[in-house]
Amino acid sequence: MNVERYAAFDLLATLVALARSDGTVLFVNSGFEAAVGSSRRALIGTSLFDRFADPAPLRETLLAVARNETATGRLEATLVGAAMAAEELPVHVIVTQVEPPGGAAGEAFELVLVEMLEVEQQTRQDREERALGQLSANRELMRNLAHEIKNPLGGIRGAAQLLAMELGGAPGPGELTEYTEVIVHEADRLQALVDRLLAPHRRPHVVGDVNIHEVCERVRAVVLAEFPRGLTIARDYDVSLPEFRGDREQLIQALLNIVQNAAHALVGQIAAGCARIVLRTRAARQATIGKERSRLALELHVEDNGPGVPESIRDRIFFPLVSGREGGSGLGLTLAQTFVQQHHGAIDCESVPGRTTFKIVIPLP
Repeated sequence: MNVERYAAFDLLATLVALARSDGTVLFVNSGFEAAVGSSRRALIGTSLFDRFADPAPLRETLLAVARNETATGRLEATLVGAAMAAEELPVHVIVTQVEPPGGAAGEAFELVLVEMLEVEQQTRQDREERALGQLSANRELMRNLAHEIKNPLGGIRGAAQLLAMELGGAPGPGELTEYTEVIVHEADRLQALVDRLLAPHRRPHVVGDVNIHEVCERVRAVVLAEFPRGLTIARDYDVSLPEFRGDREQLIQALLNIVQNAAHALVGQIAAGCARIVLRTRAARQATIGKERSRLALELHVEDNGPGVPESIRDRIFFPLVSGREGGSGLGLTLAQTFVQQHHGAIDCESVPGRTTFKIVIPLP
């Protein structure tokens, strides 16, 4: 069968499969390949029904369309074997008749076109657009807040130092000197916080060739040095991914913030010796990031088996100063989002008890 005539389906963001009425796969587009984690060559000749959690409704619909009982069939189904998170993917399925070239007798509707739309695709795109808008507002807020804090903070610290010098020459300063030391120490701590707020906007964007797996390995080594026992960081890399232009140090910091957050959330699992983080890379075709579509994109998943993000902050975890961990600054994920956005990418999180996945998507050339 000449499948070149269906090559235009690779340009679609939806998942497409061409099959016989018995479910035998004749062609799949790149979106379907990416969703199930198998190549077109491996999928052709297999049964499409094997890719669904409950194949019976799809089988009935394919037969009805092939017999011309209905021209088009629609159903809700669940695709299994999704590559990125080894999870089920809810899809809306549209089955349409396909007349073969020449319209040979007896084969008029032997072929069917199965198009699958990710149920959460639109929701995810809307969420990404909102996140980009929120990021811009957060960035402006942090910049203004940091500048408003910085000026009086310098005055407070200077006054405390002068007071300490005066008290140093006075007889028996005792507790008063300790108080001035507290003021200076706390002023320095706030200054460090302000510097972190301003860091993404001050630091120049150093662009060079980036290998995402070198970034992953650097972060993996740092976190395992901090948690040498009880934590496993597994690799699941697509080594065919190309290098791209970006700021390597920014991406290391973004990924480090996410992985360290995951590790700190796994305290109970680390104590039990069963903590696990997976770094997974894949290529995504026809990826939509915000309002722009990229022919090829990098998907980097950080998955852990921790208790999950608290529901009370799940919708706000990328907001500045929001933290689910006692003693956390609430800036790690905000900075990670900023660095990823500066690479024209997007970051998202899905969390349930027992599995939390952060997904970074960055367009590739």
